[in-house]
Amino acid sequence: MAENFSWLHRGVAEIFPQPDGDDSETESLEKRLLNANLPLRVKLGIDPTGADIHLGHSIPVRKLRAFQDAGHTAVLIIGDFTARIGDPTGKSDVRRQLSEADVAQNAQTYLDQVRPILDFDTPGKLEVHYNSEWLSQLDLGKILELLSTMTVGQMLAKEGFAERYKKENPIFLHEFLYPLMQGFDSVAVKADVELGGTDQKFNIAVGRDLQRHFGLKPQFGLLLPILIGTDGVQKMSKSLGNYVGLAEHPAQKYQKLQAVPDDLLAQYFELLTNLPLDSLPENPRDRQQFLAWEVVRQYHGEPDANEAREAAKSGGKEGALPEFSLATIPQFPAKLAYILGASGLCKSNAEGKRKIKEGGVRLDGEKITDVETSFDSPNDLNGKVLQVGKKNFLRLVE
Repeated sequence: MAENFSWLHRGVAEIFPQPDGDDSETESLEKRLLNANLPLRVKLGIDPTGADIHLGHSIPVRKLRAFQDAGHTAVLIIGDFTARIGDPTGKSDVRRQLSEADVAQNAQTYLDQVRPILDFDTPGKLEVHYNSEWLSQLDLGKILELLSTMTVGQMLAKEGFAERYKKENPIFLHEFLYPLMQGFDSVAVKADVELGGTDQKFNIAVGRDLQRHFGLKPQFGLLLPILIGTDGVQKMSKSLGNYVGLAEHPAQKYQKLQAVPDDLLAQYFELLTNLPLDSLPENPRDRQQFLAWEVVRQYHGEPDANEAREAAKSGGKEGALPEFSLATIPQFPAKLAYILGASGLCKSNAEGKRKIKEGGVRLDGEKITDVETSFDSPNDLNGKVLQVGKKNFLRLVE
């Protein structure tokens, strides 16, 4: 009996290449999966360019887990080398280059946040690599070989580069190296499949070309949709404020998800859960609450999901978390370390500074590590959630 590949196709925008027809010499991914003598090596690269991951970032990680559950090997690549350049995809300007220390700290938080999704424990199910392992070893001769595999015209055909070139925005030569380095990752780990968002097709195709150049069987590309944010308009993004962070408090997650617009619920259930899509509540309000409960359960467990649901019922958005009145701060600007002490989240300003240095302080899910961080007025903090460690939270209110 043919294998059921519903897990493979759920929430997938595109798999390439596809056979052209019955006589096509191109093998399908399903056929590769059926005929594989060994588990396929399924690659996902994550560049730790920031400290936190939101639900949009979780989509390819969840698909990676689906491959693990089907018996294949997940190859998670932490792009500690590529992050220092930054993926130019979708950017109208050059990215700020990060220091090694920034990247290392971000990488650790990424791993902590994907741990509830991936199987880290079963032998043979997961490999974690840092691409500095091989990219930092490339000499000029090898870099020239990589550059010789593509023309300037091919690079300028990449959507982001094409737009910047047309607008006469600067494109720096090191940015041309990014797709080649991501592609070389596929060579280094001998990937059979690479996962990515729909905006990653160019980079994944470069990986196929490089694998062919180095005598390897080209990988398949599996593209996943870009998640629309909670505003129902633009893609989920921290800068737009329409995100749900993996590191957020369960009550925060629940509150945001129970307000997801009706027309996004089907996509959220398909991409963020494993629930059968034909057995969901009919009433839109019930679906919103069920979505919120299920996502919180996945990351925090059933007791926290139940508690978040009850908090939302009894307290509403403003009352679900303990509050601290910013009016008790004698004057602004005020340093974060002082606010931590004044609020009782820390026993003193000194402890507040220590917690910040240790990376144990978050504001609305975003880690803060600069002990000199200060805020000009209560407006900068009103409605935000201040967190110390994993279990201590306060909502800041004027």
